[in-house]
Amino acid sequence: MAGIVIVDYGMANLRSVQKAFERVGHAAVITSEPYVISQADRLVLPGVGAFQDAIARLRETHLDEPINAHINSGRPFLGICLGLQLLFSRSSEDGDHTGLNVLPGDVVRFENHPGLKVPHMGWNQLAFTGDCPLFRGIAPQSAVYFVHGYYAKPADPSIVSATADYPTPFAAAVWRKNLYATQFHPEKSQSVGLAMLKNFAEVC
Repeated sequence: MAGIVIVDYGMANLRSVQKAFERVGHAAVITSEPYVISQADRLVLPGVGAFQDAIARLRETHLDEPINAHINSGRPFLGICLGLQLLFSRSSEDGDHTGLNVLPGDVVRFENHPGLKVPHMGWNQLAFTGDCPLFRGIAPQSAVYFVHGYYAKPADPSIVSATADYPTPFAAAVWRKNLYATQFHPEKSQSVGLAMLKNFAEVC
């Protein structure tokens, strides 16, 4: 097995994620090779940019197949930002697009509210729900860094492991068995985010 593997499909600052894992004592490999991805002990799917472009690249490069196989195998998986959104059934960003459909639900745009800009950018506090291993040892109401104009609405609300307000609560993180995903960027969230990545690297 290949340890922690970060999926390279051309739509994220992968080195920043890799460096964050290194800072908490865990090496991570960046790759676009389906075989290496299929051999990962722990798989990370980051992402920045448009949903349509991202899902097209995953399918064109046949990376969707080892990603799905990894999740179905029960091995730990972490989606970050766009990497969370891609897990869902559909996105309404610039049209109607089908995602990986690992998690039933839709990705929708924030509604316009006076005084709030879209995309949502900057620090925001989390409210944890349940006992997600990703957040073990992290203080309630810890702040993390967001950059996104769309958010996921899971069909099953019980998978939401953290919420944030903008201005009403939205799914900031989801958790189902071996699958963890954050709408925020742990690699940009200083000590709080590093603690989450360490938790992921060491979760059983």
